[in-house]
Amino acid sequence: MWTFPRARRTLRVLIPAAPLALTVGVLPAYGAAPPAPAPLTCATASGPYQREVEELMELEVDGVQSPADCQAIQRYQESHLVVPADGSAGAITYTALYWEWAQNYPEQLRGCPEREGRVACVDLSHQIMWVAADGKVVFTPVAIRSGRAALPTRTGWFRVEERRRDDWSTLYNSPMTFSQYFSGGQAIHGVYNNLYEGPGSHGCVNLRHEDAKHLWTALRQGDAVYVWGKKPGT
Repeated sequence: MWTFPRARRTLRVLIPAAPLALTVGVLPAYGAAPPAPAPLTCATASGPYQREVEELMELEVDGVQSPADCQAIQRYQESHLVVPADGSAGAITYTALYWEWAQNYPEQLRGCPEREGRVACVDLSHQIMWVAADGKVVFTPVAIRSGRAALPTRTGWFRVEERRRDDWSTLYNSPMTFSQYFSGGQAIHGVYNNLYEGPGSHGCVNLRHEDAKHLWTALRQGDAVYVWGKKPGT
């Protein structure tokens, strides 16, 4: 713990003739934490993924928002850094919940064709990806953030064309860790910011940095990449 040294000289303090008017509560105490932001008001309307969110959260599945639904959803959003945490059953909340479900039930994943050898399976509709080998999941599903509406991630069959461990986007001035390019300038790569915030990437498939690091050892140059679906909300 740091201790400030004792002053060597006695400071003379000038007392004004008239007392100063003090305003209580204007300045926080030194070192005090900033005030917490006021919680968002719970959304009263049913969200576009109301029924799906209720089912994944094991709430009463009726497709209708209730105060209890909103509070439960809002707590989940706050704990998983889903922005905004307003209790609405929106696309990001749904895909975050789906990713957790997919981790527990990888054998039930659908959409990626079985194929000999390794395939990086990128499911835009649920914002997750995994790696299959001869039809069997060998890399557990991880959350992704694909391209926004104006800059969508391209769909179809591709291959890992180039790999760059420590890359940098000169176009967007941001790091691209463990980049694995599969379609021109579009790559699967790591980011340091929150996947559950904002409209989406500029076309790349964003992963959390640690997930991209683990994926780096699961794929090789020349491996197949299959991208399908459509990002929810676009």
